[in-house]
Amino acid sequence: MKKHVETEEGSELKKALLISVYKNSSLKNVCIEHLLELELLVETFGLKTVRKEPCFVRKYEASTCITSGKIEEFTQLANELDAEFIIFDDEITPGQQRNLEKLFGRSVIDRTEVILGVFAQRARTKEARLQVELAQVKYQAPRLKRLWTHLSRQGGTSGGGAGGGGGHLKGEGEKQIEIDRRLLKRDVEKLQNEIKEVKAMRETQRSFRVKAGIPIFAIIGYTNAGKSTLLNALTDADVFVEDKLFATLDTTTRKFELVNNQEILLIDTVGFIRKLPHLLVAAFKSTLEESLQADILLHIIDVSHHMAEEQAAATLEVLTELGAENKTIITVLNKVDKCEDLSMIARLKVLYPRTVSISALKKIGFEELQELMIQELNKRRRIVNLQIPQSAYGAVSEVMKVGHIINTDYSDNDVILKVEIPISLANKLERYIVSTE
Repeated sequence: MKKHVETEEGSELKKALLISVYKNSSLKNVCIEHLLELELLVETFGLKTVRKEPCFVRKYEASTCITSGKIEEFTQLANELDAEFIIFDDEITPGQQRNLEKLFGRSVIDRTEVILGVFAQRARTKEARLQVELAQVKYQAPRLKRLWTHLSRQGGTSGGGAGGGGGHLKGEGEKQIEIDRRLLKRDVEKLQNEIKEVKAMRETQRSFRVKAGIPIFAIIGYTNAGKSTLLNALTDADVFVEDKLFATLDTTTRKFELVNNQEILLIDTVGFIRKLPHLLVAAFKSTLEESLQADILLHIIDVSHHMAEEQAAATLEVLTELGAENKTIITVLNKVDKCEDLSMIARLKVLYPRTVSISALKKIGFEELQELMIQELNKRRRIVNLQIPQSAYGAVSEVMKVGHIINTDYSDNDVILKVEIPISLANKLERYIVSTE
């Protein structure tokens, strides 16, 4: 139903003219940066950017977003460049999209549609595919009229049949829109039910991890910041890595043993991005909730990127939207080997506490990173002396699994332990605690 962009292997990429609107002259440089990122998204999507145009507007046009003069200018430019698509960096309304397509005489899409397309291409697991499909269906719903403009001639007909009897029936386009709306509503309900089933399985897996008492670290950060590279470098996880936006959409969990022999779980999550469509925040919330369930977040920042501060802020903005802004965060400044602006490192260290500098690719700074991880874990742990009856040996096994054994002894039928364990486990074993240090 929705018009997709498909490029056969070996064929020439379809061309796109990119436009970003700004209303204050001081924001032009930011606008240009956003266009550069949009170009990366468009490239990942499978189109070729032929021109990037920052567009200054004094007054926002409700029907078309930009003025008639700019529309004429960009139409001429698109004709000269043979651009089949015009892509806006900001989200445009269904009405604006219809109006612009009519005026430009070519396909008009926005950043949201590009991101949805990239996500659709890169989703691998069942959950990710379902979440993308749900977001796409919700995106399509208010745009149905645009999809049926070729049926705009509403020839009236009359006739009998079930529910018939005289009168004029609605035109074909209008009837088809109503049918499609019902189909979309049915699709949404079906997808939501399937997602509930997958989410139930995820909750079961999550509960097992919580019961095991193994600390969980979620690796979060802007897309292409190096999250998967870090997971691979630490755990030999063999997670797919590519120098493109959203190379990873599906969460990957791996066990890892810190230098103090503490076992932890590392979770690689989907990359964040500025202007992340609300549809995707909602659709991917169950995937991004891995960040919420983690004990500690590792916030990876590509410090070699000249917009590193803005990218970090965009990530934290999405975290706030998810309700995870109060989580303990270790800020990991990645790609220090490529960083030419050392003042960027200094500024980020001032902005964010608990900061460490690394190169995930060259495995630089890993000792300092692990030391900081251990420090944060120690704040969540307690040294206790336990006296556990051998009849309750399951409790001893639990302690040995997630705790650091300092000393072991035996007295009659009891096991005497001096251990460092998570506070949550100490609370659970309170009846066996003799003393706390």
